[in-house]
Amino acid sequence: MPIWALMTSVAWSEEPVVGPDINRYYHGADAERWQDIFESEGREVYDRRFDILSVLRLAPGQRVADVGAGSGLFSMLFAEAVGPTGRVYAVDISESFIRAIESRAAAAGLTNVIPILSEQTSTELPAASVDLVFVADTYHHFEYPQSMLASIHEALVPGGQLAIIDFRREPGISSRWILGHVRAGREQVIAEVEQAGFTMLDEPLRLRMNYFVRFEKTGP
Repeated sequence: MPIWALMTSVAWSEEPVVGPDINRYYHGADAERWQDIFESEGREVYDRRFDILSVLRLAPGQRVADVGAGSGLFSMLFAEAVGPTGRVYAVDISESFIRAIESRAAAAGLTNVIPILSEQTSTELPAASVDLVFVADTYHHFEYPQSMLASIHEALVPGGQLAIIDFRREPGISSRWILGHVRAGREQVIAEVEQAGFTMLDEPLRLRMNYFVRFEKTGP
C-alpha cells in the first residue's frame, strides 16, 4: 500500500485538523462569482502573478499540478509556460470549479490542461506524475494536511518541487480574519512539510500578505 493511502486510512479515523466548514462555499459554487473574487486587483497572488510565474522558471515539457486551482488563474499561466508538450493538472475539490476550468482551457485553446476532481485526503494524481506541485492560498484549506502532503509527495518525481504560497499568520500583525481563518503560520507549515519528506529550498519571492516557500522531495 502506498504511503498516502496508508495515511489516508488513518486520517479518516480521526477528527479533521481543519473543520469542513472552511470549504463549504466551494461545493456547488458559482464559478464566475469566485473568479471575480480570486482574480481581482488587491489580491496579492493575483497582483503578483507574473512575478510568481517568473521565479518558478517553468520550461517547455514540464508537468505541473496546480492543487487548489480555484478559477484556474495559475493553471492557464502554467499551461502557456510549459507548452503543448507539457501537462498542467488543475486539481480542486469543487466540481463546479473543475468544469469551469475545463471550459476556460478549451476556450483558450489550451489542450494541455487536465482538470482533476480531488478529495480532501488525496490529490488523485498518479504516482510520480509531476515535476512541480503549486499550492497558492490553499494549504490552510487542507482538512487533512498530513494525508494531502503524503499524496503530493507520492505524485512528485524524485527531486520534484513543492511550492507553497499562503497567508502570513502573525498575532498582533495579521488581521482578525486571517487569525481566525488560517490554521497554521509559516514556521508550522514548514515543519509539517519537512516532516512529510521534503527539504526546504528557498523563499524565491518576498510577498507582503503572503509567504512563498519552496521545497524539494527528498524523503522516501
